[in-house]
Amino acid sequence: MTKTGHTLTTLLLGAGLIAAAAAPAAAQKGLDEPFQDAFKQALAGKTVAFVPVAMNFDLTEGWFAGLKKELEPYGVKVIVRDPNWSTNAGAQAVTTLISEKPAVMVIHNPDVQTYAKLLQRAENEGIYVIQINMGSNYRSSAFVGANWIEIGERDTEAVVKACEGKSNKIAVVQGALSAAASAYTLKGVENVLAKHPDIKVVSSQAADWDAAKAKAITQTVLKQNPDLCGIVGFWDGMDIGTAAAVKEAGLTGKVFVATSGGGERRGACELVKSGALDLDLSYDVPTQAEQMAGMVKWLVSSGVKPGSVKGSAYTTLIPITKDNAASDTACWNLSDLKK
Repeated sequence: MTKTGHTLTTLLLGAGLIAAAAAPAAAQKGLDEPFQDAFKQALAGKTVAFVPVAMNFDLTEGWFAGLKKELEPYGVKVIVRDPNWSTNAGAQAVTTLISEKPAVMVIHNPDVQTYAKLLQRAENEGIYVIQINMGSNYRSSAFVGANWIEIGERDTEAVVKACEGKSNKIAVVQGALSAAASAYTLKGVENVLAKHPDIKVVSSQAADWDAAKAKAITQTVLKQNPDLCGIVGFWDGMDIGTAAAVKEAGLTGKVFVATSGGGERRGACELVKSGALDLDLSYDVPTQAEQMAGMVKWLVSSGVKPGSVKGSAYTTLIPITKDNAASDTACWNLSDLKK
């Protein structure tokens, strides 16, 4: 080895010994995380306002509880303005909130049009808008929710399969005609039926998310078509009525009932276990609440201008059938989410 090489080796060995000696001290000292203070400061003291179509049912109660659980530990105030199924009251609530200037509004639209211009105005005035499950014609900073066309397709495919070798007569129980959830689900139904011209739709009526209306419609359909083999429903909270009519006609297990919902145990798994529903596609409310809260955290901490970004988080569906309805993981409990 040359003299230069020997000197270089000595220097490298020395540097290694120094680094090794310093390593325990560095490990003990720790490092500051450079971004968490700014994140906490961005959220602290902010208000998030939730405007559902109504409270007091599993979807909206679950979303509200989930938002509070995720955001309140960071000093965020989560408030709710309940229109109680009144579109006019909802529009007034949104209008009032715009003047109150919360950081974020989480909106559950009753239809595609009523709130659209108000939501655009809100973002123009510096309020982030997140739309949940039922969107409007205005695309805001974020949408979290189910892909209703996929739900319509998957429910209808299941009904068509259940009808093989039977009458091929089915019924469709829609929600509210002007709601995005209903209109897009119907498109999914139509996509599948276009591939199955042998399937006959004997009734396709709107029950307006009302279980009593769904029951009355289904009772009439079953009287006129006792050989009906399947029903595509648009929401399990409404299709409690659909299932009740099927049961009263003595046709549970003979008429395949497919629907969708938020996956709360009593409204989904228990009804599937009992045989009232055959398929309930869950969009899993707790996960949706976490995704909305994640959107809130990102938007508020990012500093991006409201309305300048447009993103969506479509829900991964959980099919609830007799195979998994008794499991601990297919559904959730509202009481647990509120703890």
